[in-house]
Amino acid sequence: MTNITVTKVEKLGVLPTDASLGFGKIFTDHMFVMDYETEKGWHSPRIVPYGEFGFVPATIVFHYGQAIFEGMKAFRSADNTVAVFRTREYLNRFNRSADHLCIPRIDVEEVRTGLFKLLEIEKNWVPSSPGTSLYIRPFIIATDKNIGVKVSNTYKLFIILSPVGAYYEHGFNPVSIKVEDHYVRATKGGLGMAKTPANYAMSLAAQNEAHADGFDQVLWLDAVHRKYVEEVGTMNILFKINGEIVTPELSGSILGGITRQTVMELTRSWGLNAIERQISIEEVFEAQAKGQLEEVFGSGTAAVISPVGELSWKNEKLIISNNKTGEYAQKLFDFITGVQYGRLLDEFGWMDEVK
Repeated sequence: MTNITVTKVEKLGVLPTDASLGFGKIFTDHMFVMDYETEKGWHSPRIVPYGEFGFVPATIVFHYGQAIFEGMKAFRSADNTVAVFRTREYLNRFNRSADHLCIPRIDVEEVRTGLFKLLEIEKNWVPSSPGTSLYIRPFIIATDKNIGVKVSNTYKLFIILSPVGAYYEHGFNPVSIKVEDHYVRATKGGLGMAKTPANYAMSLAAQNEAHADGFDQVLWLDAVHRKYVEEVGTMNILFKINGEIVTPELSGSILGGITRQTVMELTRSWGLNAIERQISIEEVFEAQAKGQLEEVFGSGTAAVISPVGELSWKNEKLIISNNKTGEYAQKLFDFITGVQYGRLLDEFGWMDEVK
């Protein structure tokens, strides 16, 4: 990578108390920025003070949504080591989203170098209490300055950092989920497999209605048959049925979660049969009726593992594991977070230390 220029703030900020962090409300002193032009490729990597950027009203991203983002985390262990969870896997997924949105690919190693330079500068912003972390948000926006539906010739990449509090404010408890049978999130051949703002905008109406009905999350069904399970609003979904882990296959409308990948690799290493296949919501309810549905849990960067205690579909309520956290949800959460915080040996090579 071309030398990364660094412009530091005049006065450093102070990390608030861990108890006051919340999620995505506080940002560190600096950010990483890089530009793209068709004739030059990605260029001018730099670290600058976090702050506002000026864009004209005709900037193309505002009108046609050509943008992608990622989310990953850095953790501080008891010995004060700071490390990032599965950096390259997240950046490789960033490129898969870029392909889908006609955005030029990044060089994973170059952007990783820029990220780790930024993290070296901002290490003091990584909180240390259990459950806290430094959230890492890379994103790319199209920046051509004209209104017209086309692929942009210019782009800007940012990486911003945000210290975040524990995801589970009230403990690691099961969530309630409404199975969505009205709205559709994504279709095969659409944007479902990309991490792009439009996917999240599409989820808002259903999520608001679910919250109004007293549910924590929404479970999406496929857009064609309206019967096959896809994913939850902010995480992938997994079922433990008759001793096997089952999760919907990545067929073009589901985001390939890095934590989902971690869970599948980990459960297979424990000797479980972990399967990726099509699974209908009817099969889930039938498995419960037969006494074969042992656990349901979500997986994602923010929560890691989220046990599910209730599924509601067409006015029928299904209570899982007596609305208690299941054995494998707890085991997976303990193992993955144990590695992330340095309490357990990183035998899979997941953690990427910031020097």
